Amino acid sequence: MKQMRRTWAWKTAVSLTGWLSAVLLVTACQSQSTMLSAPVTGYNHTSAAINRFSVNGAGGGNIGPHQGGGSQVCCGVVPRHWVPGLKAIVEWEKDPNPYSSSTWTERPYSDAWTKRMKAQKQEYSRHKVTVEIPRYSVAGTLKVHFLPCNQVRVSADNIKVKDPRYPYSYPMEMEEPEICQGQL
Repeated sequence: MKQMRRTWAWKTAVSLTGWLSAVLLVTACQSQSTMLSAPVTGYNHTSAAINRFSVNGAGGGNIGPHQGGGSQVCCGVVPRHWVPGLKAIVEWEKDPNPYSSSTWTERPYSDAWTKRMKAQKQEYSRHKVTVEIPRYSVAGTLKVHFLPCNQVRVSADNIKVKDPRYPYSYPMEMEEPEICQGQL
């Protein structure tokens, strides 16, 4: 009799454990994560080159003057659902004269050329800005727009840049002022 009770108790415990595990597994598979992985791409609306950039630490590639959208780098992170006050920290390095080496007379990669390139790199500038991310209904690609006067805009939606619903509408070649406001 004791043996039957022990067997029954053991079977009940195993059965309950199995059911509990199944319920937890099904519940876990149905819950959605709050954050999503998002590819990063950039659009350069200026005459400078963006040598490198990052959004919240997620790296982006280099972008030539008046170019962009041609490649994506993995991966940034965005909330599945937009939240008020959502911001991005964008850091970038800019080359104001990206085609200067094409006019140099030094043989490429020679000691003289390398010395001149080192001097050219001294003209690069580094920037960091925090910007708001506009509301989105479906999370998608982190798209970074580099504008004249070191202005930046970021979107994190699943809408193509040329779609009329896209939050920004900038021409690839924007007019650049001689002097930017606040930079005298």
